[in-house]
Amino acid sequence: MSGLDQARFREVLGHFATGITIVTALEEGEPVGFSCQSFSALSLDPPMVLLAPARSSTSWPRIAKAGAFCVNVLGEHQEALCRAFAVSGGDKFSGVEWTPGTTGAPRITGSLATLECTLGSIHDGGDHELVTGHVVDTDVGEGAPLLFYRSGFGHFVA
Repeated sequence: MSGLDQARFREVLGHFATGITIVTALEEGEPVGFSCQSFSALSLDPPMVLLAPARSSTSWPRIAKAGAFCVNVLGEHQEALCRAFAVSGGDKFSGVEWTPGTTGAPRITGSLATLECTLGSIHDGGDHELVTGHVVDTDVGEGAPLLFYRSGFGHFVA
């Protein structure tokens, strides 16, 4: 890692608070998804977002194959959901309420916001891929965001 200590690098990055999302899709009629904190707005014109799934993800290749996805921005009440979607394997959607969005991708009920996207470009990002999504539909819920900071979950206080 070009002379940087990996543990120290992770510690330093942990001092940047991020929101948490669950990226979802329908692949061959089956819902698939994963927790993702590497998410950002990219462009207003045209409306685009950026996410960075790990190369080790087993869900991401299925979502990429679907060609469309939904970014579900999690509220502070959805920590358990985040943890469930952060693990590999199993039926992550068991007991999860969702509705199909415009693209068919699952919009998770109770999310703070949703952004439905068609898949844009995929670029090399080291141990992650950098993915652009063209936003085709959005929705906004109510509540406060679920935040991740220094390896733990928290919430926003105004």
